[in-house]
Amino acid sequence: MSEKILLIDGHSILNRAYYGLPELTNSEGLHTNAIYGFLNILFKTIEEEKPDYLTVAFDLHAPTFRHQMYEAYKGTRKPMPQELREQVPVMKDVLAAMGVCMISKEGYEADDLLGTLAKKSEEKGMEVTVLSGDRDLLQLASSHICIRIPKTRFGKTTVEDYFADDVKEKYQLSPEQIIELKALMGDASDNIPGLPGVGEKTATKILLEYGNVENAYAHVEDIKPNKAKNAFLEHYDLAVLSKKLAAINIDSPVEYDWESARIKDYYTQDAYDFFKELEFKNFLSRFEDTSAPAEVEKSFSTVTELDQAEEIFGKARQKPELGLHILKENGVFLGMGLSFLDEEKVLSYCFLPQGFLTEAYLLEQAQVLCQEAAMVSSLDVKSMLRHMDLENHTKMFDAGIAAYLMNPLKSAYTYDDIAKEYLGEMLPAKEDLLGKLNYTKGMKDQEEQAALSVCYMAYVALKSRKPLKKALEGTEMLHLFTNIEMPLLFTLSEMEKEGIRVNAQALKEYGDQLYVRILELEKEIYQEAGEEFNINSPKQLGVILFEKLKLPGGKKTKTGYSTAADVLEKLAPDHKLVADILEYRQLAKLKSTYADGLAVYIGEDERIHSTFNQTITATGRISSTEPNLQNIPIRMELGRLIRKVFIPRDGYVFTDADYSQIELRVLAHMSGDEKLIQAYQEAQDIHRMTASQVFHVPFDEVTDLQRRNAKAVNFGIVYGISSFGLSQDLSITRKEAAQYIENYFETYPKIKGFLDGLVTEAKEKGYVTTMFGRRRPVPELKSSNFMQRSFGERVAMNSPIQGTAADIIKIAMIRVGKALKEQNLKSRLLLQVHDELLVETAEDETAQVSAILEKEMKNAASLAVSLEIDMHTGSNWYEAK
Repeated sequence: MSEKILLIDGHSILNRAYYGLPELTNSEGLHTNAIYGFLNILFKTIEEEKPDYLTVAFDLHAPTFRHQMYEAYKGTRKPMPQELREQVPVMKDVLAAMGVCMISKEGYEADDLLGTLAKKSEEKGMEVTVLSGDRDLLQLASSHICIRIPKTRFGKTTVEDYFADDVKEKYQLSPEQIIELKALMGDASDNIPGLPGVGEKTATKILLEYGNVENAYAHVEDIKPNKAKNAFLEHYDLAVLSKKLAAINIDSPVEYDWESARIKDYYTQDAYDFFKELEFKNFLSRFEDTSAPAEVEKSFSTVTELDQAEEIFGKARQKPELGLHILKENGVFLGMGLSFLDEEKVLSYCFLPQGFLTEAYLLEQAQVLCQEAAMVSSLDVKSMLRHMDLENHTKMFDAGIAAYLMNPLKSAYTYDDIAKEYLGEMLPAKEDLLGKLNYTKGMKDQEEQAALSVCYMAYVALKSRKPLKKALEGTEMLHLFTNIEMPLLFTLSEMEKEGIRVNAQALKEYGDQLYVRILELEKEIYQEAGEEFNINSPKQLGVILFEKLKLPGGKKTKTGYSTAADVLEKLAPDHKLVADILEYRQLAKLKSTYADGLAVYIGEDERIHSTFNQTITATGRISSTEPNLQNIPIRMELGRLIRKVFIPRDGYVFTDADYSQIELRVLAHMSGDEKLIQAYQEAQDIHRMTASQVFHVPFDEVTDLQRRNAKAVNFGIVYGISSFGLSQDLSITRKEAAQYIENYFETYPKIKGFLDGLVTEAKEKGYVTTMFGRRRPVPELKSSNFMQRSFGERVAMNSPIQGTAADIIKIAMIRVGKALKEQNLKSRLLLQVHDELLVETAEDETAQVSAILEKEMKNAASLAVSLEIDMHTGSNWYEAK
């Protein structure tokens, strides 16, 4: 039986994979979709072909004979996208790690090398498979050379196979005539011009009659249609050039040793390490050495008996460091994971509440362990604090928060990701163990697998602490972790436990009030439109506004006219119907999200207990979920009224303190702009002063409109606003907006230098930092897409400012919470909403609480300008705000 060789067109397959798969990056921000797709195609082809030899050919991208011919005619080739370019050297490194034979030669393209090797291998009596996305290679097909053309769409790859007969069947032409076909019809993807106006159908017809380009030209007067005839007469030189470009050199001087290309074991340790780094989990099962997880699991045990649990807990109490994980899902306790080091070996246990192992018993033991151990690590300390009373944050380590600080762009910080990144271990993820099952179902249907997952969580929590701490030290974020994020975690836990009281009856009445107004608006809208339609359907609304009523500004999209808020807001001042529709939308959102939505979260204690998240936003801001209490409307009065339903417990009032212009004050400090600093030091109206400078009018003559516009510029600068964005916000021309921004930077010259410096820093380092050392990676700056790069520049400009403001409010929260406790007050911190803190204040403690807020918020950071707050007290949140 003949031996078989597989030849692969490296750049062609990479290119196909890049465009065929969605964007994919690893945790370091490296684009990996082309590499992943290439390997997918490679492994699939090896399994199908079972070759004896394998070689991948790459272009060197040095000028080749065909390049020079083409460029002499039409200029340079289209450049490779940066996201693909960065993957080429990594792809070569991966193949080298696998021991795959690679070839390239200066002055020759990959298909020349492939063509030469294909023909020489055929001469040696081999069966040859050439894998390429380039149909030029069909000219090589024979009874022993098969050309395989992969197609990747929506992540799925199919392959077309072509021997000589297959080419004839598909194109009605011989493989050699594929060169002639390309000469006539061209190939834009391969920079072959062809004859203008001659397509595949006409080209094929000509070749079936005349055989080749030269013979066709000899009979040019007989060629039909006239369009093709004229193309020959006027551009025959292009056909000749295209034929040279399309022809593959099957006699290129390539040095090649077949034995070096013989198939071997590609699943080497180096390749395994690369696949881990690239986060290609799906490929790791191909490696024979899958013993790492198996070795770890030998130290895992599932505990359901009381005597065994007692023995383990007794042993654990003697250990200085523990890994601990409490597993709860939808409020139901499912189990507990525990790890500790015993004679240089990490032992991990999953305790399941069965028989005498009750939830109360296990949580009581967890409490004792946390109190007695010198250090307890967990992937989620706050979830543990819901069930136990702990105060010393210095002996707790949250691996999830540590991993978040190291890379705040990820959507989750799972045990398997942390293990891969900081332990160098590829562990089975929860999805690998349980598939799509949640833990509740998993504990019923696949208890053993679910228990393994719990053990892994405790194992990783324990083992990752030291490498994570070292990583934080290396990035100078250990102080941020130790002195801000960890103590804040305890503050947030207390806020979650406290919750906030809601007047359920008042909330229902508020919803009823909204419903009455919504029905009124519905009738008015139908009357103004002249017919009934689905107001919530953008498609139907677009037809009413822009086809029936012929309002200006209709932008047609694939699904109909755009009825986005920005489109309608421009029309609203002149068209009551549009204004009513906007109000209808706002009220419908208020009713569904807040009036109806909040009601389901009110507990038996008449309070809503929201969850505060530390690892969601890239800037470091805290977020709130289930429900989101940070998104309570403030722009419209009817929306603000919902704050009336939030009330303190009997005998208490609300005290609300809000930082005044904190981000602008941070900008003044970080930029060092003397004018802005002086304005704050002199307690001037910043927006009025900016308006005076930007619009060149005396301070006392600034109009309200000018002040509002200056305010938009002031806050817009903090968010890296563009002239287009400002023009949209202020309904002015882009030119006027650009002038406003230019005048602003002339007024505060150091701000421009500061913001430009942030962008430069981000480009050099790949990240920007806050005053407190928090890093925000900015991978978008490396994108070849202009919009992505522009977004990256805005991120680089605003993240240090927003992040610093977020850090300051966190410090203030920690200090306020601590002061309330130290002074033995009954009052408690309940909510943080961006720059605002809400304290449920005992009526006899209002003076003390106000003093604490004043002191701790103002002194949370030392800036070149003072931190100021607005503070109010009221019998509900509305009054206090």
